[in-house]
Amino acid sequence: MSEAATRTVTTPPGLLASLEPLLREWLPRQRWFAGKGRPVTGFTLVQATELLPATAKLGLYHLLVRAHQPLLPGHGGAESPGDCYQLLIGVREALPPRLAPALIGHVDAGPLAGRTVYEALHDTRPAELLLEALRTQARIGGLRFERDPHQEIRGGLVPRLVTAEQSNSSVVYGDTFILKLLRRIVPGINPDLELPLALAREGCTRVPPPTAWLVADPDDPPGPTAEPYVLAVLQPFVQGAADGWELALRELAKGEDFVAEARALGRATAEVHTALARALPTVTLGHTQLHAMVEGMRERLEAAVQAVPALRPYADGLRSAYSALDELAAEGRTWTAQRVHGDLHLGQCLRSPDGDWSLIDFEGEPARPLSERRMPQPVVRDVAGMLRSFDYAARSVDPPQPEWAERCRAAYCSGYGEASGRDPRTDPVLLRAYETDKAVYEVVYEARHRPEWLAVPLAAVHRLTASDLT
Repeated sequence: MSEAATRTVTTPPGLLASLEPLLREWLPRQRWFAGKGRPVTGFTLVQATELLPATAKLGLYHLLVRAHQPLLPGHGGAESPGDCYQLLIGVREALPPRLAPALIGHVDAGPLAGRTVYEALHDTRPAELLLEALRTQARIGGLRFERDPHQEIRGGLVPRLVTAEQSNSSVVYGDTFILKLLRRIVPGINPDLELPLALAREGCTRVPPPTAWLVADPDDPPGPTAEPYVLAVLQPFVQGAADGWELALRELAKGEDFVAEARALGRATAEVHTALARALPTVTLGHTQLHAMVEGMRERLEAAVQAVPALRPYADGLRSAYSALDELAAEGRTWTAQRVHGDLHLGQCLRSPDGDWSLIDFEGEPARPLSERRMPQPVVRDVAGMLRSFDYAARSVDPPQPEWAERCRAAYCSGYGEASGRDPRTDPVLLRAYETDKAVYEVVYEARHRPEWLAVPLAAVHRLTASDLT
């Protein structure tokens, strides 16, 4: 593929129809599929791009498809318009044994009849093609492979798929780069590209700077106002880095303290927040804005109390956390809001072998609308997420170690205050409201998906309402 290669592509008619029976079975089994528990009733093709012709030994298609599913009771009409997913479909006559886990199925009809299709990210050649397209800034059909001209991308880096469960898919290239492919796609600039680019412009070294990225320009809906889709981001790979969650569990298992790491992580978080406040606009939240925010918290609480009966004894105490914030705003108190990480926890942090902490995965909570994820928020939202993460780590061991969590929480806030000039604990009403909102979310999540973990957020709910129960 030559420098800045551009080529048009044609996709065989009937491609999606031939794949649909297989995708209906395969897609719901994927970790990153958001519509668990509801059957897929059909697909709409948003965009199809032939990256390698299926007439060759190896074919490769890039697809954006909408998966149609029946709505849950009480959510309006019979069927949802469908989430859009990014798929990389490999095509072979037969799969070698090493690709058996990637099998999607055998096609019976249509342009790929008689061929085998599979998840192409498991295969070396398709993964190499993606990196080469980014290196050469290729344009293939409606796909734009873009890059930072100041960063070098060497060819010949060996790819490997990251097999750990995650809400997207990642490929590591020779311990030099990591490519994150977003699976659930929405139009508009994705924070996972937007915020690291802004931080790179500010010279913030706490976040790996984007090296290259993949964007699509589909006509869905058709017209000149259609927004592009951010599909993937390539960033430097932090070789030898330890995931914050795994590191915390390791230290807990050994009976080691995590206070110094928590303090350093607090400083890193504050540095990122400070750089984001310089790079992007901030706003002042007065009573009107805070009241709307509190109403959202209250609505989530009421829905949670209905869904999880174990919350009912704590409902009044939880409501008081939100009322206290509303009252403070009514008295004229204001807060600054800015762009934040949006889904910060120990698993979103990496410690390099030299001890430096980095923050990753700025996508925010994928289940929330993109417009909401890009809204300015008080920095305490991120702080509350990390404080809850320390609690989860301490209660994931037997016996639980709540004192360990308390020491980490205090150290994290101290480190944050050292770097930012403001300790989050000096705003206890706002911090309690955000911690409460996060704990309520966790209660609903655990009740639905991991009932054996429900005691963890319920312990936080008890702590957050303790003064109201006495």
